[in-house]
Amino acid sequence: MAPTKNVRTISQEAFNELVKENVDDLGMDPAEALEDAIQTLSLQGVDLSGIVKCVPGEGGGVKDHPAVQCLDKLNQLNSDSKHQFDAQDLVQVTALLNDLSELCCANKEDSGNAAIVAKNGGIELVCSICCKIPAESRQSLVSCLKAMASLLTDVQSSETFRSSGGPKIVVGILRDGTRDLDILNSSFAVVAAASTGNEVVKQSFMELGIDELILQVLSGQTQGSVQSLYDAIRVLLTSDDNRVVASEVYGYARRFAKIGIARALVESLQGRLSLPILVSASIALKAVAVNDEICKSIADAGGIDTLLKCVDESGEQRNKTVARTCCSLLSKLAGSDSNKSAIVEKGGMDRLIKLSARFSDDPSVLQEVMAIISVLCLRSPENATRAIEAGAGELAIQAMQKFPAAQQMQRSSCLMIRNLVVRNPENRQVLTLLLNNGIDKFIRKAKENHESCKDAATDALRDLGLDNYNS
Repeated sequence: MAPTKNVRTISQEAFNELVKENVDDLGMDPAEALEDAIQTLSLQGVDLSGIVKCVPGEGGGVKDHPAVQCLDKLNQLNSDSKHQFDAQDLVQVTALLNDLSELCCANKEDSGNAAIVAKNGGIELVCSICCKIPAESRQSLVSCLKAMASLLTDVQSSETFRSSGGPKIVVGILRDGTRDLDILNSSFAVVAAASTGNEVVKQSFMELGIDELILQVLSGQTQGSVQSLYDAIRVLLTSDDNRVVASEVYGYARRFAKIGIARALVESLQGRLSLPILVSASIALKAVAVNDEICKSIADAGGIDTLLKCVDESGEQRNKTVARTCCSLLSKLAGSDSNKSAIVEKGGMDRLIKLSARFSDDPSVLQEVMAIISVLCLRSPENATRAIEAGAGELAIQAMQKFPAAQQMQRSSCLMIRNLVVRNPENRQVLTLLLNNGIDKFIRKAKENHESCKDAATDALRDLGLDNYNS
């Protein structure tokens, strides 16, 4: 693992001393002394997350901070309990954990409470408390897991979670509560939060058999009800730790597919999922589809039929989020040549053009539609012919004309045009009619205005047969 970039930090005691020196030695008033300390340390590149920014000795000090007070009470209860909380203590512990979750909620803008709690031993404490809650006390466990998830905001906090035995604790809770929806949702929320940006935590969960637990939940009666499960799959299979030279997530994806998670995800999509879960499940399946073999297995399980149905429904319901997500997953599956043919044979081209008509005012959807048509036409002259017949050429010129500032959409359009004509001379003749409507002008404008479009636009102009494609 590559070394972690050094970040300058400061203790609460050192921060308090600096504020005190500003007051005692420089004669600043308390508010000025506090502001000066914050500005000085910030200019020096010191990370002040986790620091209670207050004037020592005055009301509103560190000990008066709500998160610190909550932590102190939990610490006392934890210290008084040797092995397991009794019923009376559980009531207090659960209430305090709920308070901690509320104080550290990610939606509380700039509160910094999660970092303050973590810096004051909160993650180690919550892990310890989790071990003392009886397995039958479901609500208390849920409160503990929610508090834990709220504290896992960065790599440093997830490292503390790992060193405190967090992965083993959460997997143990999952094994005991695989039929309890609240336990499942809260547990997998912790898995997702702890694994984000941390390859070592991902590995810890995989070594503990998290994939088997995921399959068990997907195959059980709770299928389709645990949104955080799909988020956990996505995070576990995402290479997002910049400290790592070579991530293991590709191998994890193959392991997921081998034990049947890809098929189980397709079955989830075939159920009547709510829209947020449908999107999460699609993104999770895309994360598993890392090679040709897995993409074929998803198609064999009925994945293409299911996704094309979702595409149709997203258009009818005008749901752009579902439309974008399903098109993106279809693009991934279309990386397999056999899947390309299956998508086209099932009316995929016409259905995609119909979708683009329904979302003609949304460049983000048009971008995904053109991206998948581009993939379908890659190395496939037959599919390129079908795309032209379905109206892909008209889609390109209308979209490029209407949304000149949509950079990614413009690039997708250029790539699609190139794949429509590169192996199909007859398509160039069809698109020549569009040249009269100025399609080359729009391609040149995309090339001029967007750096990311230059290569794609040059290729499109060249394969359209224009001599001055480099200009």
